[in-house]
Amino acid sequence: MNMENWKADHYGCKGLRMQDLEELERLKNTFLGVDNQALIKTFGRPDRVELVDKSQTFFFYFLEPSNACEGVEIEKEPLRVLFRLNAISKVSEVTITTLNP
Repeated sequence: MNMENWKADHYGCKGLRMQDLEELERLKNTFLGVDNQALIKTFGRPDRVELVDKSQTFFFYFLEPSNACEGVEIEKEPLRVLFRLNAISKVSEVTITTLNP
């Protein structure tokens, strides 16, 4: 995966992250058990963070352009990678989806 392109493509606006989709599908389960700091070091700051309750956090990284991209009209929910982190900030699930958690 080209992590420089990944980190430069905030909110998926440039479409660079989509180039690594197959590789991400193949590697996604290797991130299980990784802590949030290692995730940020690898992928950069998440595009969005959602705290579900005291025991779960989701890190969103958009693969397709999101509504945060300037001049982009969103017709459907963009494809994104969701990292679910448990109460001790370790990745417990990795999902590539268009759905929100």
